[in-house]
Amino acid sequence: MINESKTVMPINTLSRFTVGDQIVRYLIDSESQRVGLEIIPRSMGDLVVARRELLDEPALASLPARWLPMRAWNVDSLVQVGLVGQVGVPGPGRFAQGRTLRNGTATESLQFSSQRKEGNRIVTVLKSALGFECEHSLAWAKGGEVLECKTRFINSSRKPLTLAMLSSFSLGSISPFHADEAAEKLWLHRFRSAWTAEGRPESRRLEELQIERSWIGGSPTCERFGQVGSLPVRGFFPVAAIEDTEAGVTWAAQVAWAGSWQMEVYRRDDCANFSGGLADREFGHWSKTIAPGQAFETPPAFLTVVRGNLDEATTRLQAAHRTDVPKVENDLPVIFNEWCTNWGTPTHDNLVAIADRLRGTGVRYLVIDTGWAEGPDDSVLKIGDWNVNRKSFPGGLRATADAIRERGLIPGIWFEFELVTEMAKAYAKTGHQLHFDGVLIEGGGRRFWDFRDPWVHRYLTKKVIDLIRDNGIGYLKVDYNDTVGIGCDGAESPGEGLRAHIEGVREFFRKIRRELPELTIEICASGGHRLEPSMLDFGAMGSFSDAHETPEVPIVAANVGRLIPARKNQIWAALRTTDSPQRLAYSLAATFLGRMCLTGDVHHLDKSQWALALRAVKLYRRIAPIIRDGVSRRVGSEQISYRHPAGWQAVTRLAGSGKQALVVVHSFAGQLPKSIGIELPKGNVRPWVIADSFHVNRKPPVIRGNKLVWSPEGEFRACIIWLKQK
Repeated sequence: MINESKTVMPINTLSRFTVGDQIVRYLIDSESQRVGLEIIPRSMGDLVVARRELLDEPALASLPARWLPMRAWNVDSLVQVGLVGQVGVPGPGRFAQGRTLRNGTATESLQFSSQRKEGNRIVTVLKSALGFECEHSLAWAKGGEVLECKTRFINSSRKPLTLAMLSSFSLGSISPFHADEAAEKLWLHRFRSAWTAEGRPESRRLEELQIERSWIGGSPTCERFGQVGSLPVRGFFPVAAIEDTEAGVTWAAQVAWAGSWQMEVYRRDDCANFSGGLADREFGHWSKTIAPGQAFETPPAFLTVVRGNLDEATTRLQAAHRTDVPKVENDLPVIFNEWCTNWGTPTHDNLVAIADRLRGTGVRYLVIDTGWAEGPDDSVLKIGDWNVNRKSFPGGLRATADAIRERGLIPGIWFEFELVTEMAKAYAKTGHQLHFDGVLIEGGGRRFWDFRDPWVHRYLTKKVIDLIRDNGIGYLKVDYNDTVGIGCDGAESPGEGLRAHIEGVREFFRKIRRELPELTIEICASGGHRLEPSMLDFGAMGSFSDAHETPEVPIVAANVGRLIPARKNQIWAALRTTDSPQRLAYSLAATFLGRMCLTGDVHHLDKSQWALALRAVKLYRRIAPIIRDGVSRRVGSEQISYRHPAGWQAVTRLAGSGKQALVVVHSFAGQLPKSIGIELPKGNVRPWVIADSFHVNRKPPVIRGNKLVWSPEGEFRACIIWLKQK
């Protein structure tokens, strides 16, 4: 029998704010004073339903009356915090130990203290009887499409407190458009990532992941995922979303951090809850001691909600990326990188030959990749000393850079300055390198500079910043080809050592930006393993992958294009003398999914091959504004094996004005349709016409009704279509 006197839910709205097209609502439990955060599309504010108050499972009828009633949902705290070594402060119970640190005693102790709005920022203060308080900050820029969320922990006690977890964000009440648990209607979307296979989408119902309320709500279920180490886009991108497929609403989040991070989807009752931030003590070997009166702030996370699907949500998250870049970047210049040309053996002479070939073509950057520094024949083994190879560059780098500029190009250079390899003299400077358990951290023949060390900053200022300035370099490619692992010595935990080291790395990047403000920076890490805002924001663009000459290039490029802005998505086309016209077109077309970067046998291509490449460059320069400011959508075959792709793919990018569009189509292997029909984008009211196209097929693309139609005429073909409205 249910005790009717206890059936009134003590949950109320603490405050409500309209931010752009989103409603931000703070919920409070009047009994516990716990505060939760909910965001919904503004257009759906009237569609939020009243939740059921109590569980009504038939099995509950057999339980003792004193156990009843049982709540169907509760406020989930907008801050998740865990403490280490506090007497009387256990972790989460009910079979959750080892699977999650959410909703332990430290979190449960948080109570509402105050809330204030400061311009475009809401600060909610929670206090704990355990001697700490948390300031939860939610901020937004003009337009309010993306919310920036972070948490500040303040030790207000008289003794040190050690954090085991502190969330950057925690969203609750998913989904507020159902009175119950929304069975089979909630999907988790995330993006797996491996070397040369970055950004693979994965979508699963919550029930498939066993994130489902138990019949009695007695034990939480959760999915905790992320990555551990200094390659933040390894395993997963730090982006995920939950979609309510019946309501047509998607919540998306991105953690902006270049070290170990995690996200969690958690459920104990009707509501799904979604949180993330630094990887915690269990997942990322992180704990941090905060002295009395001191504070610690998390890296930011970015949140959004849309009345729409996953693509619409991830497109909105791209607004979190910084857009202030050197003026030279405004028209998205074409890049040439000589790595797949010289394979680590650049010289003054071969670079001048490349520059002669590129003169007047519309290519603006010529990047000297690895091998310019003094070293053995396999010069990639000597990283860290950064002395110019005088055999290859007898006049020094300045002479080569000047020769490149004389031919109308901007010289660029490659560095991997965070590491040192065994054939470098710097390899012996072990006192300035990272250790773990007292032993030097090594991986792939590399050791790691300790960026908490001021000596390292002074050394690299001379070797990197001064070299770039003294030699007239205008473009910097920063590579990073291994991971520190779980952490390093020198702090109260390996994870905290890694976090502080990453902050030191980011500080050095800030110094580069301060001292060389007109320098164009490319972020690279084993291809695409640093494509997250806290690092990518230092650069004008990032390398999408190391998949340079493989059939999966357009697939990976389209995947990455869902997660970072196209203007930052550098895609390579390796051009070979052995390439057929179809193969050249296939490679060149992929670069229209982001930033065009050429490499390969450019100065040995025959007249017809080079003419085809120049056609693509000319068209790219004309449609660059669409890439810079548009919105993309992908359609086509689902790819199981990226190494052996089948079917076809098309990406349509609609310009911000709605008056122009770009369509990039690729065919793969297997049985292909005679023609591929792609629905025309919904721009302005006028009909679309084909302004230009790039392909080598017999039949050109045509418009039939509301579709763009192209015949692939074989495997591994491609077509670029530039659309305008009459």
